[in-house]
Amino acid sequence: MPGSFQLQPPSSEVKVKSYSHYLTLEVGKLIAEARAEVTLSSDILDYYARKAENYLEPRVLSESPGAELHIEPIGVLLGIEPCNFPYYQIARVAGPQLMVGNVLLLKHAESVPQSALAFARLFDEAGAPPGVYTNIFASIEQIGRLIEDSRIRGITFTGSECAGADVAGRAGRSLKKSVMELGGSDPLIVLEDAPMESTLDNALFGRMFNMGQSCVGSKRIIVIGKERGEAFLDGFVQRLALLKAGDPNDPATTLAPLASEKALNLLLGQIKLARNEGGKVAFGGARIDLPGFYLQPTVLVGISEENPIYAQELFGPAVSFYVVKNENEAVCLANATPFGLGASVFTADIERGRKVATKIDAVWSS
Repeated sequence: MPGSFQLQPPSSEVKVKSYSHYLTLEVGKLIAEARAEVTLSSDILDYYARKAENYLEPRVLSESPGAELHIEPIGVLLGIEPCNFPYYQIARVAGPQLMVGNVLLLKHAESVPQSALAFARLFDEAGAPPGVYTNIFASIEQIGRLIEDSRIRGITFTGSECAGADVAGRAGRSLKKSVMELGGSDPLIVLEDAPMESTLDNALFGRMFNMGQSCVGSKRIIVIGKERGEAFLDGFVQRLALLKAGDPNDPATTLAPLASEKALNLLLGQIKLARNEGGKVAFGGARIDLPGFYLQPTVLVGISEENPIYAQELFGPAVSFYVVKNENEAVCLANATPFGLGASVFTADIERGRKVATKIDAVWSS
């Protein structure tokens, strides 16, 4: 990007407000979270623009006299992104890829067309040459043909494991490079010495940020000790009960709608399935009678290994809650999932927390 065009991410208050509006309109995102996403995406683009010149300089490999490392573009890339973070999901792809000289075709979720167009306008306003960044509206069939097109050199996809398997399979058959970020059912482990109040606050944020529509959201809470488990469940439910449903544009609203009716119905179906298979709803579990796709914050308990929900991702304001006897059981339960995206451990002993984190099968643990 250096020397070709100057990308100016939205920074003024007017632009932040404008870009945030599309997120509340199309995703139902709380206005504060919408503004945070706009700012984060702006920072990502700005970071790569500032770092480009030094990052792309050839590097001498001192261990191999005469050898140099050169970073070269590979060509046209195809991005397929979901609706939960319409700007961030693109910025984290577009920033580094455009920096190294690749060009990007971006197919966004069909439910966020205005957010997709707004992001594309950034490049038009910056004077980017045609073809550097191209927003496309395409069907599944059309995307399949694009993946197989010889001009596409690589694919990045974020979404469900089912769709990801299909995209990765098509890319593999065409010998294309691919990067997949799929579902997550992240465990949040509460060790015996974890400070109760601050851990509860973090658990609330971990589960309810973006109305729980985050691949790295804390979707399974695991507490060690029966008494601690009861106290933690009580405190967590109390915090959920304070959330206020309403217009996501209103700063006083703390419970926003889900992104779509499909997402709401999927969660309602999972809650019903959990109940039918022996689980119980400790809190919430029903649709809220408001215009839009609102769901009561929901806590599921008594989820056995035989319950289908035990191995499913809850993508929204619903969490499964477990109480275990010791650290070993907590780690075993944390790893009992086909999803290994992220995990978190809460304790007053940082070193112990790090040791526990290393035992969890996750790409990212904290």
